[in-house]
Amino acid sequence: MKRLLVVDDVPLFRAGLTAALIGAGYDVVGEAPNGDVAVTIAEIEQPDIVLLDLLMPGMSGIETLEKIGAVAPTAAVVLLTGSESEEDLVAAIRCGARGYILKDMPFDQLVDAIDKIADGGAAVSPGMAGKLFDVTRQLLRHQQLMGVRKPTLTGREIEVLGLVADGRTSRQIGDLLFISENTVKNHIRNILDKLGLHSRNEAVLYAVRENLISLG
Repeated sequence: MKRLLVVDDVPLFRAGLTAALIGAGYDVVGEAPNGDVAVTIAEIEQPDIVLLDLLMPGMSGIETLEKIGAVAPTAAVVLLTGSESEEDLVAAIRCGARGYILKDMPFDQLVDAIDKIADGGAAVSPGMAGKLFDVTRQLLRHQQLMGVRKPTLTGREIEVLGLVADGRTSRQIGDLLFISENTVKNHIRNILDKLGLHSRNEAVLYAVRENLISLG
């Protein structure tokens, strides 16, 4: 059972989301009304996933994201927000967010997104997916213009990326390649570190662009 921390300054929304998550089988280890409280709880509880509001009084969601990353480095932080700003999306990705989800997403889709993130993936609301593609293209174009040396992926890493592109989970990839789920996650982490990216989706886009893998 994954352990979640819910951070939002609106008491009614926070309480409703917490109740729904508990009803869906998650272990909510804490609720926080602001960034300061969130960082304190995250340091003590070490949650697996943090659902974090972006726009809060006092410490912003981005600042909170950075501080949680320092005190709870294994926590996957998901921005749960009403902001459709590309600037906010980029800032969240740069600071290590594993998800950017709009608050109008249906709850069943939110549950799917949380499960994907718990499996080591990333999630973006459908309404932000196009902007994520744009941001990724801009990043790759910038790297090309600056003459950045292209990183080299191993054969196994490319094989793993190909299976990620097919929509396989870490467990499914491990079963197909006869390796452990943790080994798959380590491969994915190494891929993201080499490419300087933050999510599986970005890595797949890079691999397709560089003709390392093909979709379908």
